[in-house]
Amino acid sequence: MTSTRRQFLQTAAAGALAGALPQMTWAQQQVQLGTKKVISLSDGALSLPAEFIFGPMPQDELAGVLQPFGMAPDSPLTPPCNVTLMKDGDRVVLFDVGAGNAFQSSAGQLMDALDAADVAPEDVTHVVFTHAHPDHLWGVLDDFDDPLFVNAEHMIGEAELAYWMDPATVDSIGAARTAFAVGAQRRLDTLQDSLQTFAADSEILPGVFAHSTPGHTPGHTSFELRDGSNALMVVGDAIGNHHVAFARPDWVSGSDQDLDLAAKTRVRLLDQMVADQMQMIGYHFKGDGVGRAERNGNGYRFIAGA
Repeated sequence: MTSTRRQFLQTAAAGALAGALPQMTWAQQQVQLGTKKVISLSDGALSLPAEFIFGPMPQDELAGVLQPFGMAPDSPLTPPCNVTLMKDGDRVVLFDVGAGNAFQSSAGQLMDALDAADVAPEDVTHVVFTHAHPDHLWGVLDDFDDPLFVNAEHMIGEAELAYWMDPATVDSIGAARTAFAVGAQRRLDTLQDSLQTFAADSEILPGVFAHSTPGHTPGHTSFELRDGSNALMVVGDAIGNHHVAFARPDWVSGSDQDLDLAAKTRVRLLDQMVADQMQMIGYHFKGDGVGRAERNGNGYRFIAGA
């Protein structure tokens, strides 16, 4: 799996991007990319204190940036969790798996969403991780701590796996995230028999290109799903919300592990998607997370909808 992005674009088959189906309770939005059917699934939502994201931002400017979104610097945050499902021929691919039942009670609802999409856990052929934070990884095990997607190949970036499995990570990640490291190591170790790694910036499945988007975590990956000239980016947490991350992508966010690197990655990714007029699914964007970015002064804005 070492093809370059240029080769990936040159060899992608032709196809047409169709519109989306109406919203559903769990399986929220469907986009057709040629032969690929892409569905946004709800895993519920998180509950976060405002300072988790806004803490390191310029407080004298923050209120003005948030005001158009009906938010304030001390607004509690309840970001949705949007898992991406892709059906392509015999492949049924999940990009991240939600939080499971051990993180926050408002999340961990992926099984209901899969049921609404008429997909059973044993139908899933591939599970692909953007990164190993709890709300993206912890849903990979069932209530008995066994792998939930028993027939799936699990895939994670080489750098991301190396970081979380490094024994030093637990001590270096910081007290607030120690449980993240312990939980990631346990789950990734449980998956070892079905876990495969991939190199950054390579095609990992037909029509699925892995982009290195580090900063939120050291090995964070976003995934470009492409059919001919039509593409959609599964951004994961490289762009962490639909408000400040677009309006001021250069501002650092408290949710990221490497604040400065994450900001540079965010700007680069938004530049790319605007230049390519590429659709996206954001894990924590409002609604079902499906939309596009457009330039807005010195920043960007998120335009929801397929």
